Amino acid sequence: MELPVPKKNMLILVDVFCVVIAALPSAVLTLMFSPYQRGIYCDDESIRYPYRRDTISHRAMAAVTIPSSIVIITTGEAYLVYSKRLHSNSNFNQYMSALYKVVGTFLFGAAVSQSLTDLAKFTIGRPRPNFLSVCNPTVCSGYMLQLNCTGNPRNVTESRLSFYSGHSAFGMYSMLFLALYVQARMQGKWTRLVRPTVQFFLVAFALYVGYTRVSDYKHHWSDVLVGLLQGTLIAVLNVCYVSDFFKLRPPPRCPRSETAEDEHLEAKPGVNPDTQLHNNHYNYTTTTA
Repeated sequence: MELPVPKKNMLILVDVFCVVIAALPSAVLTLMFSPYQRGIYCDDESIRYPYRRDTISHRAMAAVTIPSSIVIITTGEAYLVYSKRLHSNSNFNQYMSALYKVVGTFLFGAAVSQSLTDLAKFTIGRPRPNFLSVCNPTVCSGYMLQLNCTGNPRNVTESRLSFYSGHSAFGMYSMLFLALYVQARMQGKWTRLVRPTVQFFLVAFALYVGYTRVSDYKHHWSDVLVGLLQGTLIAVLNVCYVSDFFKLRPPPRCPRSETAEDEHLEAKPGVNPDTQLHNNHYNYTTTTA
């Protein structure tokens, strides 16, 4: 039974509203709040590393994750709809309906992951390994709660957002989401090694991003580990409980018209018990005394 058009439009608005609400904490924290000002020990070797440029910048992350998601999802949904393996009850375009569900699920998980990441960053305010190089304080001796930083104020604020790694969390979420999507959608004998190969490169990129955050002195190893675990958790929960990737779908049943032969088969009488008794398998003959 198909839903009326106004009700379908209302469901779409609810989906969009949920994605916006999930992304709201991240937007509010980034635009309106400053990270927690944690005191530091000036002789702490873990925050005295030099400043280095990002090996994988935000633009590089977007240049990999966005095209990968677009190519894999659009190709997968187009093939399944074209081959009649995926069917939507919507009276709208089948391909756009299928694409809307996958993209909406992906965006919702990404919004949740980013909001959780920023919530931890701004609440904990852990200094990055290159904090003292970025801050460049005029005086630093012993334990100091307030520092007179001479570095770029924006970079100083960013240097207090070490825990946990947003690059690692988002990279793992995106790549693992695609890997699980490939697991659910790419079926067939020819995919026996193709599927794990694609999944290997997706997950390997996410791990590489995490490794570079440590080698670039942007995060401590524990920041990266927690980020990878968070991205993994959100991706698995999103795929298992929000998406319908692994939902069992019965094949579409075509209406079948009854013919005279069908009616004859349906009206075929059963075997007469008396006939079955007298013509049994062993062909016994009965005698009367």
